[in-house]
Amino acid sequence: MNEAIGFIETKGMIAQIEASDAMLKAANVKLIKQIQIGNAYITSIIQGDVGSVRAAVDAGASAASKVGELVSAHIIPRPAAGLMENF
Repeated sequence: MNEAIGFIETKGMIAQIEASDAMLKAANVKLIKQIQIGNAYITSIIQGDVGSVRAAVDAGASAASKVGELVSAHIIPRPAAGLMENF
């Protein structure tokens, strides 16, 4: 399995919407979940092949930085079995 998961965390909904839109348009990935953490922090989780997730997270991070505050962007290639069961 050559799957990966990617995360983008922003402060503010507008930055998160821009990031999610850019990620889904940049590569063949699917949006797994968006989690509102509190105090305007929101995390989006995407899944796809490693190259697509890397390209999507890069595009999303760039888009979020232009309109708001990017807190973090991270990729986990080939996550451990069972990790995604929590989502």
